[in-house]
Amino acid sequence: MANSSSSKKTTGIALIVIGAGLAFWATQKSEGLKSQLSSAVTGSHSDNVMILYIAAAVCVVVGAFLFVRK
Repeated sequence: MANSSSSKKTTGIALIVIGAGLAFWATQKSEGLKSQLSSAVTGSHSDNVMILYIAAAVCVVVGAFLFVRK
């Protein structure tokens, strides 16, 4: 059983790292000219940036759950 717990923690850490990478990528994309123009016109981020932020949040939450769960 220790091996199963260890693999869940490893998967959780990997998901947290992936989520952080997605959040960084979304931040980089939101600072681009196209996204800034879209944000200025519509008042919100582009769909691609929002999808990246949502995916990052899901990865971090699931990763934290797997890491903390016994």
